Amino acid sequence: MKLQIEKWERWFLYATTVMLVAFLVAIFASIGEAGIHLPTDEDQVDPNLLEFSAYESNPAPFNELGSRPYTGTEDDIEWEVVLLARAWAFTDGEPVDAERGVPIITVPVDTPVEFVVTSVDTVHGILIAEVAVNAMVIPGQITKVVTEFDEPGEYAIICHEFCGLLHHNMYAIVEVVG
Repeated sequence: MKLQIEKWERWFLYATTVMLVAFLVAIFASIGEAGIHLPTDEDQVDPNLLEFSAYESNPAPFNELGSRPYTGTEDDIEWEVVLLARAWAFTDGEPVDAERGVPIITVPVDTPVEFVVTSVDTVHGILIAEVAVNAMVIPGQITKVVTEFDEPGEYAIICHEFCGLLHHNMYAIVEVVG
């Protein structure tokens, strides 16, 4: 018994197959060309060991929060910012700005900066729209994002994953100096 497929059904199957192949090509192109990938378990810390205020006892690298020259092995990174996220706040280990009530993180202009972030409690996000930084911050998962600021000025880091009632207050400022 031969299966009969109508002309329009056959064209629909062809179009569906072409679309599936196009989407797969787009996925593999984003992985290969754009370097977009899912977080791995390569770098993790136990979120139960992380303290937001007494961070000196945290596992590395979160025992030395802040903004500083990069001391790792990557050749294309010159500056490092290590942050902790928790419900409604980012911290870089420094006191928050008295006027604004948020952390002010200072980095140099025209310098590759690596942001190293994890969460203490729940899923958060780190978004710096002007330089296309957009990453999820998962408890215990070390999120690393590299970017470069071309212009001096102030850039907002916001949490783009809903984390509770005061989610709208969760932000920090990156101050880029020349």
